Amino acid sequence: MKTSISIGGYARHDIKSTVEFVRQAEKLGVDRVWSAEAWGQDAATSLAFLAGQTDRIGLGTGIMQISARVPSMIAMTSLSLQALSDGRFTLGLGVSGPQVVEGLHGVPYDLPLTRLRETVEIVRMGFKGEKISYHGKRHTLPRAGGEGKAIRLDFPPTKVPIFLATLAPRSLEYTGASADGWLGTSFSPDHAEAHLAHIRAGAERAGRSLGDIELNVACPISIGEDVESMIEARRPGVAFSMGAMGSASTNFYNDAFGRAGFVDDAKAIQALWLAGKREEAARRVPDAMVTRFGALGTPQMVSERFRLYKDAGINSLTFRLDADGTKAQLEMLEQIMDLLREVA
Repeated sequence: MKTSISIGGYARHDIKSTVEFVRQAEKLGVDRVWSAEAWGQDAATSLAFLAGQTDRIGLGTGIMQISARVPSMIAMTSLSLQALSDGRFTLGLGVSGPQVVEGLHGVPYDLPLTRLRETVEIVRMGFKGEKISYHGKRHTLPRAGGEGKAIRLDFPPTKVPIFLATLAPRSLEYTGASADGWLGTSFSPDHAEAHLAHIRAGAERAGRSLGDIELNVACPISIGEDVESMIEARRPGVAFSMGAMGSASTNFYNDAFGRAGFVDDAKAIQALWLAGKREEAARRVPDAMVTRFGALGTPQMVSERFRLYKDAGINSLTFRLDADGTKAQLEMLEQIMDLLREVA
């Protein structure tokens, strides 16, 4: 199973410590580092810096928001990062949500899957060294009625893997049909088909199989003996995802938990959050919405969860470490890598 870590939030974390964490993760054999992008930092700058600070570890955007950039710039940034990292770059793309897209970027959040599909198609034209001429519902290149012409990016044809962060059924199907990998969240190996059934359906319609796709999912991890305290610590984060990671009508995280069998819980938590009752929302989170969506507990319990991920068909994990400070994170990461070797 491939392994990854995630970085971001430079306003709250010392960048020097972040670099040291990535360097040490590389020494421990971690395969890839994903750079987060939300509303505080971009996904590309940190990877350009890390390309010069590391030698082997893969560098991926997890994710680059498509509504914040035109497709040609996504392609140009990706080709630059691929060159700077000597071929270690992976392009992770996602549509984000209406609060960020419309509130921060001022772009209408309409036809998100169409926008994603067209972006991927244009970006791949750039990667192949083709002249970029495209006529879609959201993108037309060259611009109709203008003085532009179809342009080929000044870069030799380059292979850059494209991973898609998707949650809704139709988007998951598109991922199965076209992507090199999937960046999954709100995933439970206990309810794997809530996501994988849609990816599989898309893959099979395109003449592919799940084996053609790297299935990378985020896995929050806490290791220790006080299981109840770990669960309590996680409840506010789950409540935030159910209530704040989207609008009242569009929350892909809430919908994903619903497809895993937690419809009533997810909606009740969301309602409390939107009513301003955040502590009540956190208390409303049942244990299963914590324990089934990650790996938590004693080393043996965490190892058993890793085996469930593997048995579900997941071949790549991104660790979200519940540990304070670089030293504690590295100690946990080393322990995790040992546990994974036992599962393998």
